[in-house]
Amino acid sequence: MTKELWINLPVKDIAASREFYKQLGFKLNPNHPENDRMAAFLVGEKEIGLMLFSQQQFKQFTDHAIPDPEDGTSTLFSFDAESPDEVNKLADKVRKAGGKIFGEPGEKDGWMYGCGFSDPDGHRWSILYMDMEKMPKQ
Repeated sequence: MTKELWINLPVKDIAASREFYKQLGFKLNPNHPENDRMAAFLVGEKEIGLMLFSQQQFKQFTDHAIPDPEDGTSTLFSFDAESPDEVNKLADKVRKAGGKIFGEPGEKDGWMYGCGFSDPDGHRWSILYMDMEKMPKQ
């Protein structure tokens, strides 16, 4: 069955998007050359693939119109944090790298701490620390 997962995103400016994700600490995938049509990253310990494609290149894969992420949200990519401090540090990196915070870092439901941000193209992400010891038991 499935061995790997790749997240594919259309972006307006490959160089700017590549730099944004590098500033967040995402690791460039050494198996993919850097060029003006795509950028490839490996995310997290399990190294999920994040592929950024120019909008023109992305359209060739989907044969479908690309909606503007600023007009609505169809996906939210989430990843975990080791601590609330890691959430805060990433939010600072997002701001410095030119992203937007749409959900300021903060606590939710007494056991989660997270924030929501968007990249320069408006793709939405969240980072979340979960204190499993405080998670309500059912």
